Amino acid sequence: MREIVLDTETTGFDPDTGDRIVEIGALELMNLLPTGRTFHVYINPERSMPKEAFDVHGLGDDFLKDKPKFAEVAQGFVDFIGEDGQLVIHNASFDMKFLNWELKKAGYPGLPNSRATDSLAIARQKFPGAQCSLDALCRRYQIDNSNRTLHGALLDSELLAEVYLALKGGRQPGLVLEDTSLPLAARDALGQSATPRAPRPRALAPRLTSDEAEAHAAFVAKLGDKAVWLRYSASAETKG
Repeated sequence: MREIVLDTETTGFDPDTGDRIVEIGALELMNLLPTGRTFHVYINPERSMPKEAFDVHGLGDDFLKDKPKFAEVAQGFVDFIGEDGQLVIHNASFDMKFLNWELKKAGYPGLPNSRATDSLAIARQKFPGAQCSLDALCRRYQIDNSNRTLHGALLDSELLAEVYLALKGGRQPGLVLEDTSLPLAARDALGQSATPRAPRPRALAPRLTSDEAEAHAAFVAKLGDKAVWLRYSASAETKG
């Protein structure tokens, strides 16, 4: 399953009153594992940056004035998220409203809300009554967010990816090591093929020295007949 963890930074709270996107950061997950593919761009909002927004993002007019306008990066953004990628966004309604406003202004179709998974809603359901901001969830899951002195879209999407995986129960519940969308030859090259491996023609040499093996045997002998090592060694001999 392909998911895009995404965050935007904006000049304010409502595109209908003139606020615009100034930064987009996104990263790709495949079967709940980061692929290393990211999308990050700063955007000229074609308006001044309010002081309160500058205090949050640290992005001022001088920095943004020579950055591309949204219409110039829209195709790259659309190509990155693709037609099938589910968007994972914290407080999704906020970002989706801005993205759809910008996309439609640039002549692109909007994104259906069904494409957005709201990690804030997941967190509120999991922890009713608790704080569920990104910072609060980082503290809850002991995710290092010490670099988050200012809001940045790519950094926030990276932190959100870790939070999202934790909300999903870590990587175990949805972990799929084998990408069945790849051809068998490609999976085999990546070590993902389900085809059983042939046994090694020659066993690996033991790493223990003879002195270490003797010392361990003497230690186990002192533990008596119920030593756990004796059970495992007996099981290994039976399988052999």
